[in-house]
Order: sequence, then structure tokens, then C-alpha cells
Amino acid sequence: MAKFELVMPKMGESIMEATILKWVKNVGDSVTEDETILEIATDKVDSEIPSPVDGTIAEIRFNEDDVVEVGKVIAIINTEGEEPSSNGHTSDLDSKTEETTKPKPVEIKAESAPSRQAVRVSADYSSSSSGRFYSPLVKSIAKKENMAMAELELIAGTGSNGRVTKKDILYYLETRSTAPVNGHSKAAALEPTPSPQAKETVSSTSATAVKSISGDHEIVEMDRMRKLIADHMVMSKHTSPHVTSFVEADVTNLVKWRENTKAEYIKKYGEKITYTPIFVEAVVKAIKDFPMINISVDGKNLIVKKNINVGMAAALPSGNLIVPVIKNADFLNLPGLTKSVNDLARRARENKLKPEEIQDGTFTITNVGTFGNVMGTPIINQPQVAIMATGAIRKKPAVLETEYGDVIAVRQMMYLSLSYDHRVVDGFLGGSFLRKVADYLESFDPAREI
Repeated sequence: MAKFELVMPKMGESIMEATILKWVKNVGDSVTEDETILEIATDKVDSEIPSPVDGTIAEIRFNEDDVVEVGKVIAIINTEGEEPSSNGHTSDLDSKTEETTKPKPVEIKAESAPSRQAVRVSADYSSSSSGRFYSPLVKSIAKKENMAMAELELIAGTGSNGRVTKKDILYYLETRSTAPVNGHSKAAALEPTPSPQAKETVSSTSATAVKSISGDHEIVEMDRMRKLIADHMVMSKHTSPHVTSFVEADVTNLVKWRENTKAEYIKKYGEKITYTPIFVEAVVKAIKDFPMINISVDGKNLIVKKNINVGMAAALPSGNLIVPVIKNADFLNLPGLTKSVNDLARRARENKLKPEEIQDGTFTITNVGTFGNVMGTPIINQPQVAIMATGAIRKKPAVLETEYGDVIAVRQMMYLSLSYDHRVVDGFLGGSFLRKVADYLESFDPAREI
């Protein structure tokens, strides 16, 4: 009997863990190659994980809502189709371990709940007044941070059945200085944790509004993906000192070419030509001129990427963003870029992107002009060192130099902005790269054949 270990896939260069949203298959179910086994989520994408082999699910090692590190075995598949010995989501060994380690509810009296300031924790984390389970990782963090059990009980968990996850306790530790568990708040520490049924739940595509007592405002909880995006954005600002440069480009020739060829383009290639693949083409050319934009930082070392993989920020129907990646964009011509851009954008809206299609990006473009904005100051998509925003194209009066002197004419103008990591990209490199992108756009041949 052959056994195949299904591991949590790596979803991106900066992604080290993922949350299991749903098991589509259970122990004992047969699966075929490429058939979906489970759905997972990171701060970048929700994705379906297919089976790499034909077989039968023999063992499932993690439950829904568990946060699992990349590379860990999450399931075992018998490739010869034998019936598994286990009927649950865990092996017999895991079940025994869970029985011996899961804490039993223990009543905590009021006088036993110390304040955070008064105690150097020697708390018994196996005892919980609410009966809530705490993972060894959460207990370890609580002990390291000198946190009493009474304070640990205060944390609102986002995991299964209100369980406290690693992200929950780390977020609490970042914000707890504003609400210490001492003095007046000691009584609050003893209040029982609300049951999961009592908590407001939020789906991945909509949020539940809770009106305030006064009625003057309402509180809307972030959905899961928005929380993860928020963490990623804050991390990026903490990691990289951001600087943004701007240029204005005359793209009149580019606009005329697109207007004159878009009908023929659809007829010839079956694809609608937008401005995005043209922007990608210009960025690829500029990266070849300035390869030190196409890098990442590893401690005191620079990792220069040989592949040019351009990410394009796409808005989802929920309002969240995702960044699918055009791999090896420097090997694609304009029709090839057009097909890739349209395909990735469509499947992003349908939530059908594969894990490998949102990872390994080396540079990102975001089109703020889609919303009618003329410019923006985007946040770097870590671990990259630069991101370019393209503004709306608008008709404006501009000065043109002619053989008869300067004249004022109506031109199609747009702003480009580049945010870059000032640890490793200085103003000369960032500004020169951005100017080069604008030069390529301005020199677009209006007679170019499709």
C-alpha cells in the first residue's frame, strides 16, 4: 500500500502559513487527480487545493479554521484505494494526544485573577474557566508575555468555536497597552468569554453591522480577508521606509493606437485590449534597463531576481484586493500579455486563481485610474521593493515643441507614481526607473501593427 503525504503548499514568498477554510473531502472519500480536496486562505487569496494523485483519503490531520504552517502534512492519501483505519479527522494517535492534552473546565474564583502588572506569570494554562481550548503555541506566547489566565480568557478568538489563534493573541498583545488588565478592569477579566453563538459573525464577502446604542453610528467588523490585508499593509510600512516619486506622461499616441485597433484586435486575437498590458510591457522594458528595481531584501543581502514576474492588483467584488502574477512577462509579446492580463483578472473576480498564480511576483502595478484617481501612493507588496501606480488618462492642455515654436495643444496625459523601499532604492534609481517607463509610453508607435 502506497501512501501520499499532502502538504500545505507555499502560497507566496512572504506567506508562511494558511488557514483551512473547508474540507471538501472527508476520510474514506475517493479522490481523482486534480479533484479539489480542501479550501484554504491566506492574506492574499482564497484557493482550492487539488489532489496530486488518485486514491482514498486515509487521514486528515487538521480541522477547519486551523492555521497551518507551509510544508506541514495536512492529509494522507492511500494511492491504492484501501479503506483507512480511521473514521475521523485525526489519527488514533492524534485522538489520544488530544484527549490527554485538552484542558478541563476549572472554576476560577475572583480573588485568584491577578492583574498583569502584579504578577510574574506562573499560571497553570491547563485550567480555563470557560473550558476553551488553547493550543501549545498560544500558551507559549502567553507565558512568554507574562500573561495571566484571566487575561488570556479576555481575548476574542476567531478560530473554530471561538478558539484563540496565533494572530488573535499577537494582535491583542500589540493593542493591550491601551486597555491593561488591572485596577478597574480586573472585574472584566473574570467575565465569562461569550459563546460562539453570541458573537457577531462575518462572511468572507459581507460584514454584519451592529448599531450603537446612540444610533449615531454603527460598528462593522472586518471580514477575514480584510483583517489579513490590514496586517500585511501594516507590516509593509513597518518593514520598508516608503518614498514615492511622480512623473507625468503624454500618452496621446498610445490612446490613438488603441482606439483605432481595438475592434480589429478582438477579431484577430479574441481578446479585448486594455491599457494594462501596455503598461506591463513598458515596465518590463524599464526593468531590463534598471534591474536593481527587480530585487528583494534578505537581512543585509540583496536578492536580484532573474525572472521578471509582474503582479497586477485587481479589485474583488467584495472590495478587497488580490495580486495575480504574470510569470516571465519579459518572454511575452503584447498579445500574450493581453491574454494573461484578461485571464487573470477574470479568474480573480471569480475567485478561481490557483495558488501558484499569486506568488513569486517581483514587481507590482496597481491601476488607480480605474477609480478615476489621477495619482496614488501605493504600499509596497512585500518582499518586493517597488510598486507603480497608474493614474487616470485625461485630456489636458500641454505645451508642444514644434519647428515653428512652442504651441499649446490638447493631449492625453496621465500621472505615474512609484513607491519604493528607501533602504535599498535611492531617489536616483527610483526616479530614473519611473521616468524610463514614461519614456516608453510616450514613444509608443501609433502605426504599430497588431
